Formats: sequence, structure tokens, C-alpha cells
Amino acid sequence: SALFAATTFFASATQADAIKVGGKNFTEQLLITQITTDLLEANGYDVDKLEGMGTSVVRAALENGQVDIYWEYTGTSLVTFNKIETKMNAEETYATVKDLDAKLGITWLDPSRANSTYALAVRRSDDKGLSSFSDMAAAYNAGEKLKLGVNAEFPKRPDGLPGLEETYGFDMKRSNLASMQTGLIYDALKTENLDIGLVFALDGRIEAFDFKVLEDDKGFFPSYALTPNIRTELLEADPKIGELLNSVSAIMTDDIMRGLNAMVDVDKKTIEEVSQTFLKNQGLI
Repeated sequence: SALFAATTFFASATQADAIKVGGKNFTEQLLITQITTDLLEANGYDVDKLEGMGTSVVRAALENGQVDIYWEYTGTSLVTFNKIETKMNAEETYATVKDLDAKLGITWLDPSRANSTYALAVRRSDDKGLSSFSDMAAAYNAGEKLKLGVNAEFPKRPDGLPGLEETYGFDMKRSNLASMQTGLIYDALKTENLDIGLVFALDGRIEAFDFKVLEDDKGFFPSYALTPNIRTELLEADPKIGELLNSVSAIMTDDIMRGLNAMVDVDKKTIEEVSQTFLKNQGLI
């Protein structure tokens, strides 16, 4: 066992200098984590990839140095981490979180033009007469039993169900709510096991499965610009890392992210394959 202890120590010692790239547990995040890992490795960095974390877990890991880099959404930091519920446009949201998080030793690099906002979708072929969030609120207030599929975080997040109910003036009965993994919502909506599904606006399955996205007519959801977050200490020690991450931000748009997501979720390509293709096509590696 002394030998085992020695090898374990050696493994962790050699990884001490590796850049720890974190990420969350859904397609878009698995992709951006892999893209970041591949890009850094192609530029000679050792990377320790720590994917599949929950939002609060990966954020805490960045704050305490267990993770060096991950891509976060501006609206998530504004509302969930910094508890700010003032309505702001995309630029104000970014400026606010950049300023607040700098105090915690976190630098927000350049925001991408990919706004990965939450959305609510219905089947186009059977939309229950809904076109907007206000329509949905009215249906719930009228006692209609519409099954809404959400992920585990949504009922607890201020930029989730509690804020939605407050903004649109309705009360969600627990019996109308189905909690499941993000990825499963799309299939459940497609197969008519749900009436409404919480989706990401940039998910390739929205178009592939012929879903209709409801209009957020009171502008409840904030801007969720996908943006690299890095520990300020690491950025100052090696500014090149920031330049590499910003080179990805500069390219990423709604359409590109939606296309990458679709390659995985619709065309069933691997995360690794899609990452390599993207980096090569964009001339980044």
C-alpha cells in the first residue's frame, strides 16, 4: 500500500501544473469544455478536464481554485450568484458580473455572441393554443393541466420558476411539474409525455423535432451570453490563455453553437469529433 500511496501522490503532483478546465453537464457545456481542452492542449498546455458539474458546484470550484477555467452565462451570474433581479440589457449584464466577480478573483473574458437563454417550447403540431409565456400563465390560472418538464435546478433558481411565476402572475401546481435531466425533456416533449418543455434556445433539437418556442413577452429571462471565466491569478501569470479563450468567444454565435449542439444531439456525433471539426474549420488548430 506504500507503493500505491506513492504512485497516487506522483499522479497528483504531476497534475498540479495542469490547467483545470471545468464544465456543466449538458451538451453545449460538454462541447465548450472539450473545445477549450483541445485548444489548450494543441497550444502545449497540460489540461485536467473536470466536466459534468452542477452550476453551483463548478462556480464554487472556480472561486476556491479547484477549477481554473469554465464557461458561464452572464445571466446566471447576475441572478443566481449575485442575486440581482434588476432588468438589464446584455451589455449591462456583462459589465455588472465582470465588475462584481472581479472582487472574487474571477475574470470574465470577452463574451461570445451566443445567447444561450432558457426557453419554453411546445410541439408545433399540438401547441395547446400557446404562443407566449402570458398565454401559458393564463392557461394555468384557468386550471388547465399542462405538464411542464423542467430540470432539477429550475424550480429553485430565482431566474427559474419562482421568478417566472412572479413576473407572469401564476401559481404552478406541483402536479403539473415534471423534473428530469435536461436532455430528456426534448424526447418527452416530442413523444407527447409533456405539453411544455424547458429548453435551451440554442439546442439543435428545437428545429429537428419541430418545436415552437414561446415568446417571453415580458422579457423575464436575462441575457445568457456564453463567456469564458478564468481565475484572475492564472490569467495574470499567463495572458496567452486568455487570448486563446477569447479567440473562441470571437467566433461563437447563436447559429454556430446551435449547429454544434445539433451535430451531437441530432446527428449523434461524438463530443470529441465535433470539437476537433470546429477547431479545424475555424483555423484555431
